[in-house]
Amino acid sequence: MPRPFTRLPEPWAFVRHFTPSWFAMTMGTGVLALVLANLPGGLPGQQALAEALWWLASLLFLLFGGLFAARLLLFRDTLAPMLLHPVQSMFLGAIPMGLATLIGGLLRFGAPRWGGAVYELAHSLWWLDAALACGSALLVPYLMFTRQAHALETLTAVWLLPIVAPEVAAGTSGLLAPHLDAGSARAILAAGYVMWGLSLSLAFSLVTLVLLRLALHKLPDTDFAATSWLPLGPLATGCLGLLLMGQGAPAAFAGTPLQGAAQLARDIGLVGGLALWGAGFWWLAIASLFTMRYIRQRMVFNLGWWGFTFPLGAFTLATLELHRLTGLAAFAWLGGFLGLQLAAVWTLVMSRTLRGIWHGELFRAPCLAEGGAAGARG
Repeated sequence: MPRPFTRLPEPWAFVRHFTPSWFAMTMGTGVLALVLANLPGGLPGQQALAEALWWLASLLFLLFGGLFAARLLLFRDTLAPMLLHPVQSMFLGAIPMGLATLIGGLLRFGAPRWGGAVYELAHSLWWLDAALACGSALLVPYLMFTRQAHALETLTAVWLLPIVAPEVAAGTSGLLAPHLDAGSARAILAAGYVMWGLSLSLAFSLVTLVLLRLALHKLPDTDFAATSWLPLGPLATGCLGLLLMGQGAPAAFAGTPLQGAAQLARDIGLVGGLALWGAGFWWLAIASLFTMRYIRQRMVFNLGWWGFTFPLGAFTLATLELHRLTGLAAFAWLGGFLGLQLAAVWTLVMSRTLRGIWHGELFRAPCLAEGGAAGARG
């Protein structure tokens, strides 16, 4: 067996070359845990496996957070190249999105083990997540507009990452609200709707640009194959957010002047969620066709492959939630199929990631390589 870390570019590369794109690994693992926990059927060991994956995602998030902090403290000269890099900076949005999946898992798996104190912890973590999400949605576009170099022919859906983060946090507010007192529930739901509107409006604008870029310049090269799935993310999380916040609103706003609006939000949430699910289904189909084309071109693995997991997982969660609310069996069957597909994709990407970690070849930050922006892969 070959010795580990034989392809490290330098001795401390796992710190100096640590990039925010590693947090996409926590996103993919966390969303798989939530999907397994919500799949109908109740197979033996299903919930235990889901909880184990949540623990894995939590440990990875803590490890990556430590490595990222160490890079910023020990190698401060690497901060500016990362922020100015036209791709690596986009993955700052993966940090709050990864945290959002952990909050969802904390509500699902933590409360039965540790009781009501979990809800207070989740409440505090949610506000931290919201702050990080809004920060990425403001900072990264500002740098795009003022410092970074971009062109239409090099545009990919990776631009969506920083601005989708508030939408993911918004959906989590709908999960958390039923477990809080009325005042706290109203606060996070109001913030959730604001972030949902902020995020989805910008996401639609960017998806339009992505469609234009695809029509004019065709598919990106194989290094960016996984970005074909990223537009599915805001459509799926937009659907899920409307459904979850709409379900939480009536109880939170009962007895207030917004009581009638909250009841309406529940009904509009279902109708709007179905509409966004339809848009997401089209992108699911087109992204699948793109991927089959990329497979024939022999894609080379990179960390960007984790982009295959979270959008598919979010769409699966939205599908399962629609089944719960509508009772339509078609959503249950499709959700189960998509859940199995997600598990297969996660297994493949995780195995390739572990192989890359063993050899050390994944610890190469494009923003620190010669020519920085030229090697802009995940």
